[in-house]
Amino acid sequence: MPVKFSLLLLCAVLPVLYAQPPAGPLALKPVATYILGPDDQVVIRVLDLEEVPETPFRVDMAGNINVPLVGRLHVAGLTLDQTEAAISKRLESLLQDPEVTVFVAGLRSHPVSVIGAVKVPGVQQLTGRKSLTEILSMAGGASPDAGNTIMITRRQESGPIPLPGAALDPTGQFYVAQVNLKSLTDARNPQENIAIVEDDVISLPKGELVYVVGAVPRAGGFVLNERETITILQVISLAGGLDRFANARNVKILRPKAATGDRQEILVDLNAMLAGKSSDVPLLANDILFVPTSGKKAATV
Repeated sequence: MPVKFSLLLLCAVLPVLYAQPPAGPLALKPVATYILGPDDQVVIRVLDLEEVPETPFRVDMAGNINVPLVGRLHVAGLTLDQTEAAISKRLESLLQDPEVTVFVAGLRSHPVSVIGAVKVPGVQQLTGRKSLTEILSMAGGASPDAGNTIMITRRQESGPIPLPGAALDPTGQFYVAQVNLKSLTDARNPQENIAIVEDDVISLPKGELVYVVGAVPRAGGFVLNERETITILQVISLAGGLDRFANARNVKILRPKAATGDRQEILVDLNAMLAGKSSDVPLLANDILFVPTSGKKAATV
């Protein structure tokens, strides 16, 4: 099935451990591996030093914070523990064995965009190492209309995507790769569950549809999901079967012609299929299955 760049699944609880700080401003301390970066906000607490306020300090675009009695300190690229140690060192001339605690009040420096057919599209923040399935879980998993191909886009300076078929796009600025959603959720190939890095874009396009109209209880579009095709009998089953006025001998497949955009008509005898006298017929993406009404059946009511 062709994948459209219009840019799972595992709805497990996000396994990120948070420690709630004592009473005071709301702040979160993620796992120790979290790396600070520009636009993050931190709360600094120093025991017995009231001159350091317990209000958030923003990491500026140069990666620095400016703290009273500490001065300008470069923290981008440091973990919270390393930041605590750097502040303690600056305060050694004022306090003996300074007790410093740093909490994160706002995570903004490690964004990952998750877009398309997920339940909660938007920007997620990396806190430590996160896999593809974990990021998709943070976005609520795949929505019911999701297709079966996950698109991953990564900035060229972040390095190649470790997946077969990954390649640079025509601009040379981004690596692009695909992962099969069903294969990922079924854990068929664990190597597909790659580590996600900041500024990655993960897109789950909507699935291709086939349509059923006419004399069926539930007319409408049906998502192919992991299948590239669905048969007539399968989609009739999804549509609730035939209603009592259906003309099963003259069912039509309306199939788009790629060249002209018109639709060709393919006549199907559904009665013969149901009787096992003819083979089931596969439908392709964007096919319309039309089940006409029998005038004779309607006239007898």
